[in-house]
Amino acid sequence: MRNLTFYKRFSNTFGEYPSLSKFLVVFAVSGGGLVAYSEANIQTGAKVDELPGADGAKKVVVLGTGWAGTSFLKNLKNPSYDIQVISPRNYFAFTPLLPSVTVGTVDARSVVEPIRNIVKKKNLNVNYWEAECYRIDAKNKKVYCRSSQEDKEEFVVDYDYLVVAMGARVNTFNTPGVEENCHYLKEVEDAQKIRRTVIDCFEKASLPTLSDDERKRMLQFVVVGGGPTGVEFAAELHDFVSEDLVKLYPAVKDLVKITLLEATDHILNMFDKRITTFAEEKFHRDGIDLRTGAMVVKVSDKEISTKVIKTGEISTIPYGMAVWSTGIATRPVIMDFMKQIGQTNRRVLATDEWLRVEGTNSIYALGDCATINQRKVMEDISAIFHKADKDNSGTLTVKEFQEALDDICDRYPQVKLYLNNKQMSSLVDLLKESKGDVAKESIELNVEEFKSALSQVDSQMKNLPATAQVAAQQGSYLADCFNRMEECTNRPEGPLRFRESGRHRFRPFRYKHLGQFAPLGGEQTAAQLPGDWVSIGHSSQWLWYSVYASKQVSWRTRSLVVSDWMRRFIFGRDSSQI
Repeated sequence: MRNLTFYKRFSNTFGEYPSLSKFLVVFAVSGGGLVAYSEANIQTGAKVDELPGADGAKKVVVLGTGWAGTSFLKNLKNPSYDIQVISPRNYFAFTPLLPSVTVGTVDARSVVEPIRNIVKKKNLNVNYWEAECYRIDAKNKKVYCRSSQEDKEEFVVDYDYLVVAMGARVNTFNTPGVEENCHYLKEVEDAQKIRRTVIDCFEKASLPTLSDDERKRMLQFVVVGGGPTGVEFAAELHDFVSEDLVKLYPAVKDLVKITLLEATDHILNMFDKRITTFAEEKFHRDGIDLRTGAMVVKVSDKEISTKVIKTGEISTIPYGMAVWSTGIATRPVIMDFMKQIGQTNRRVLATDEWLRVEGTNSIYALGDCATINQRKVMEDISAIFHKADKDNSGTLTVKEFQEALDDICDRYPQVKLYLNNKQMSSLVDLLKESKGDVAKESIELNVEEFKSALSQVDSQMKNLPATAQVAAQQGSYLADCFNRMEECTNRPEGPLRFRESGRHRFRPFRYKHLGQFAPLGGEQTAAQLPGDWVSIGHSSQWLWYSVYASKQVSWRTRSLVVSDWMRRFIFGRDSSQI
């Protein structure tokens, strides 16, 4: 009884004083270091749905509770908005750990945080509704929603600002049989289903009634897609089988086979070549059947048909479970919305550099459902020239260039990328190159020479990858814009408007790449960090543990994930079907 009283008092103390949780330290070893308090953002405030609607407040509707939507909500601080959050799932999921969930390394509940827990800590007027948006009416500023409950009741929500962060769906490339026979790995429910299926395959293969051929087929696991998700799942599955399941199912351990199919020539194409080479060699050493240049053309309930791209040869692979992880596609509601606003020739929603959907004034899109349509320098080249030519002389001097340089690079980031690739320190070096050996101080260009100097700049334009890191940074950026909307309207801080007068309200969104990881199994991870720094091995695995622990959305999930890792080290992975 005295012990119960102590724990009850301890729990009540932290419940009444949430700020005490800042003193907690997550002990995750990282190259001899520790992961301490990070991004807790603990605040006290009114609970969700309890604050009255603010009179005259602008209504902000947020569609989605993924990386982009949750990041927006976490960083929004301006209390002058009436916020409505609409999503079919009432939680945020830390998706990079889903491959770990599939094999029991991490429990599913450890990687999710209820969205109401997140917004209740903010002193804002926030309402959450568990529903799915099936239509966006941009003309009348309405979103049509359908309840996720059994009654599927429909309702309409008005908005002043709409934040579309609905993510994307799995891309099957219209391959026959994929939807009916393959598992996906995009949601928590997908990971749980894969986990149950893996155990089912081993249990069925252990039955005495099965033939040898059928038993062998049941233990063939095929992963389609050599991107980060497919590679990490294949590595996790291999570790699960070799470290845990072979001890529990000794009679069938020699029949297990894992096959990874990739249509291109290499896996992990977005990583440094050193990582790609190491990953392929490690998979071969581990006995994972890696088949590159193999495109899936059909999936039946027991076989996968593939075509070798170089030769056109068709072959079949029997399988017990297949996981499809080959990319993303646009959701139907987004496709319908794109037709409304005249973006029918695009694959995803196009936004400007401020994340505002092109063709609208009050709709923003971020995350996997959208892409930034970076404006080309050559589209505005004449306007840039005339804006920089302050004395209207018809030529630009070095001084005039220098005065406009920051605004040009801020508005058109491809200029800076081009200079870096050419190893030039400034735009003046580029102009000097186009004029030959003329002294820098005496450079003067007319508009045609200016166009010639910048003609290759737009070749550096690239679309941002559809990753959690990009979505989270976009959500944080947009929240900052909403926090300072009135302030920046009165005192714009963005670059010059080259086609109009004045400045843009905000600086454009700029993605800052913080690095990426590729866990390869066997407590080895490949890390590619800024500055072309590549690390592969056990030390990178500890870095991966530290970063993923610190990036959890709350102290609750942070502690649960670390405890799951510790449990796995001590007891191994759980093999129950629950």
